Amino acid sequence: MTQKETGGGTGEVTLYTDGASRGNPGDAAWAYVIVRDGAVAASSSGFIGKATNNVAEYHAVINGLRAAREFTRGHLEVRSDSELVVRQLTGRYRITKEHLAALADEVRQWSRHFTKVRFENVPREDPCIQVADRLCNEVLDAEGRRR
Repeated sequence: MTQKETGGGTGEVTLYTDGASRGNPGDAAWAYVIVRDGAVAASSSGFIGKATNNVAEYHAVINGLRAAREFTRGHLEVRSDSELVVRQLTGRYRITKEHLAALADEVRQWSRHFTKVRFENVPREDPCIQVADRLCNEVLDAEGRRR
């Protein structure tokens, strides 16, 4: 499920990400919303399989960074409601789990495609985070119906 708006605009690009799992670990999904010049430019979501919520959160950032290259190679704001992921990526928390360290390394690799990436923790109530959360839940609901 992808939605894109094309057109001009070289202003601000913000990536909002969310991950979700039903059970921890359990069925997991990721989603992102890319906002350019104040309007939604793209959004996408996907199913991971069985994973923890933290793994889903990292996959949301990775997939979002991959997609954000279409909209900017300059400064990118990444906003997530996952305090753990943001604090690990900014170095405030040490990453002690090997599988999360590998995902953080992947985030760093994708971040090199931009002149600057800034990670920020935002509340769940942020409207764009709520959209990403809804996209995650739609994926998980569809997967549940598929079974």
